[in-house]
Amino acid sequence: MDRKNISLSAALEGYFIAAHARRLSPATLRDYDNTFRKFEEFLGRDPPLSSITPAEIRGFLSSMNGLSAKTLLNYHTGLSALWTWAVKEGVAEEHIVRRVRRPKPEQREILPYTRRDLQVMLVACDHTSAYVRPGKRKSNHTRPTADRDRAIILLLVDTGMRASELCNLRIRDLDMANHRVHVMGKGRKERLLPIAARTSQAIWRYLATRDAKRDSAFLFATKTERQLERNNLRNTLKRIGKRAGVSGVTLHRFRHTFA
Repeated sequence: MDRKNISLSAALEGYFIAAHARRLSPATLRDYDNTFRKFEEFLGRDPPLSSITPAEIRGFLSSMNGLSAKTLLNYHTGLSALWTWAVKEGVAEEHIVRRVRRPKPEQREILPYTRRDLQVMLVACDHTSAYVRPGKRKSNHTRPTADRDRAIILLLVDTGMRASELCNLRIRDLDMANHRVHVMGKGRKERLLPIAARTSQAIWRYLATRDAKRDSAFLFATKTERQLERNNLRNTLKRIGKRAGVSGVTLHRFRHTFA
């Protein structure tokens, strides 16, 4: 069969084989898979990839009502990646997505954390929110992950690393003697990032409480020694912010604070 006549579904199969070979991040692959599934649903058929037109790409993006411009840009990026691969493989003659204007995401101001914000969040790591039991006085209790969460906050401020980079860190990536951490970042780019002595000390305190200290173990783990996932990390920081009285706590604000 002429490669220019292969179906969209066959092209997607070939694209994902190539994407796995390039070792794209799991998050990127999930995003692209979501985009492609929505595009297939919009088309309602499985046409030859080469028969798809820029008008159909525009129609797909226009049909996504109620989504932010940033999400639409992600869809455009995913389809562009598919056609970049298709042209290179001889599956398509033209990169039609380049004829479709990229959605322009909203420019939202992201305020960095103040010194006080960080100080009260570090304190809020220690205890749960106060609660009242029938017949008892208002009280709270010590959080078992306090040392871990303090180390996370300090490391995020020191390095500006992404959530996925932090969650993928392993104990072997630490260089405590020289106060630095080895990070495998987006696009498989390696970075050696300096950290403050206070951050090194916080990480040491946390690791002193850990049972699993193998070099291959994830640096930040759950209470059951499983890898800390991004959603867990995001929710943990939001709850810390709520206890501390700091509004709008997000992971991305740590990157802005670092910058």
